[in-house]
Amino acid sequence: MSLTEQEQIKLSQVRLDQSWKAALTEFLLSEKMDHLREFLRQEISENKTIYPPSTMIFNALDSTPLNQVKAVIIGQDPYHGPDQAHGLSFSVQRGVAVPPSLRNIFHELQSDLAIPIAKHGNLSKWAEQGVLLLNSVLTVEAGQPTSHQKQGWEDFTDTVIDVLNQQRENIVFILWGAYAQRKGQRIDQSKHLILKAVHPSPLAANRGGFFGCKAFSKTNHYLKQNGIEPIDWQLDA
Repeated sequence: MSLTEQEQIKLSQVRLDQSWKAALTEFLLSEKMDHLREFLRQEISENKTIYPPSTMIFNALDSTPLNQVKAVIIGQDPYHGPDQAHGLSFSVQRGVAVPPSLRNIFHELQSDLAIPIAKHGNLSKWAEQGVLLLNSVLTVEAGQPTSHQKQGWEDFTDTVIDVLNQQRENIVFILWGAYAQRKGQRIDQSKHLILKAVHPSPLAANRGGFFGCKAFSKTNHYLKQNGIEPIDWQLDA
């Protein structure tokens, strides 16, 4: 698409991996994105604390360029406690206690692939290998879960999923819980693999349906079937 000088300037102000910026240009220049920017500016002007820090809002896309995506794990909102969120779904920064949902993910990983439970919850190693850790909503107000829903982020991340669905093949979409599964309804199952299970939160997982889902081994089996390097799910110490 041919851009005006004003559009080029607006786009240049977006700090985002170039492969994703090119694919998402139309949305980044849209009225929906303008509304989202204005909403965030207003929140900041009211001295509200927003997570993750501004430099990490697009961390999932920056860590996993478009042409490197092998799998997608869809979350809902960033963590809303201090020093937790860093732009990757289910992941927390080193030095922060591992949240209950992530603990359950680690237990399933141990059961599935005999991988020892990690001592930290930073999933950057997964992202760097092609696992797009995408929250549906990319920001949240401190201490206020779901506070940034329905402001435009859902449309943005739907567009991310559409780009992957249309431009790539043989991606594994890991959809845990009803929210992620609704988000994944737009995925073409003739081109990609969809793995569904209940959400790993204790309330849901302990009712059954998460433990034993074997998402990690199934992902690697599918990738290898399609000539793609599997994921090393074991995290560094």
